Amino acid sequence: MTISTFKKYFKEELSDLYTESESAFLTSLLIQRIVGFNSFEQRRFSEQELLTDDEQKLHEIISALKTGRPYQQILGETEFYGMTFLVDEHVLIPRPETEELLEIAIREIKKYISGANYKTLRSKGLEFKWTEEAQHVSSTEKEPPKIKILDIGTGSGVIPLVLKKHFPETEISSIDFSEKALETAKRNAEYHQLDVQLIHADYLNTPLTEEYDVIISNPPYIGIEEEIEIEDSVKGFEPTMALFSPTSDALIFYRKIAEDSRTHLKNNGLLFLEINQKLGPETLELYQYFSNAQLLKDLSENDRFIYGRK
Repeated sequence: MTISTFKKYFKEELSDLYTESESAFLTSLLIQRIVGFNSFEQRRFSEQELLTDDEQKLHEIISALKTGRPYQQILGETEFYGMTFLVDEHVLIPRPETEELLEIAIREIKKYISGANYKTLRSKGLEFKWTEEAQHVSSTEKEPPKIKILDIGTGSGVIPLVLKKHFPETEISSIDFSEKALETAKRNAEYHQLDVQLIHADYLNTPLTEEYDVIISNPPYIGIEEEIEIEDSVKGFEPTMALFSPTSDALIFYRKIAEDSRTHLKNNGLLFLEINQKLGPETLELYQYFSNAQLLKDLSENDRFIYGRK
């Protein structure tokens, strides 16, 4: 079987599961992973016969995909925010919406750190220059502020590790109830050589003991009554603990985060949440005591995020 023939075969065998563009993306990705040819080489050598071992591996992947198993789990990794993350059946596969959450968080944390630098320099009587476009302060003696971030429901660790890469001076703590998920997060931290504190705890029943500059979370937010709307490929292969609220209250995590933010988020501290698009106004209402709390839409125009400044 040639590369060209395999691509046609893949498209025919999985036409019920994937669109034409999805098939093209997946076949290119799989051939690059198994054969080692990039997209240009795949076109150049499209009539080259596949090695027997490579052809067998590709057929095994097709069989696994037919069960509905996500290709990221089959490959054991996924790309997210320009980084490669290990994934398995114990963690959610990170979605594009969470990349949007991080885009918002990185932008606002940069502003927050800029403000912290400004105050530090003023207090020391140092020379400084405020650069509005770059959103940072340059100084002859600049010390990055040591801000503390709490990530709730870390899963594979994508949120804290992306933040740690962008803000290496920060101290980041991540909580998750799943020991298996934390093992995956630890492997990702080691892979990227990034230091974050991974904490095994039941957040809903764990009192916080520290104060944070930033709280960020993408907690389980699907209501039990919404289970029928979730695709079988998601319910059957990704951890329900990370998808569905543990009680009939779909906002239970957001209520505790709101309570904890009163006493454990610093004044002027930042909050970033990914939310259930059906419960935007109800979720926002929990944070009306913030000096600034906003309901933000994702790129699909769904209510998807809460951004707050206390």
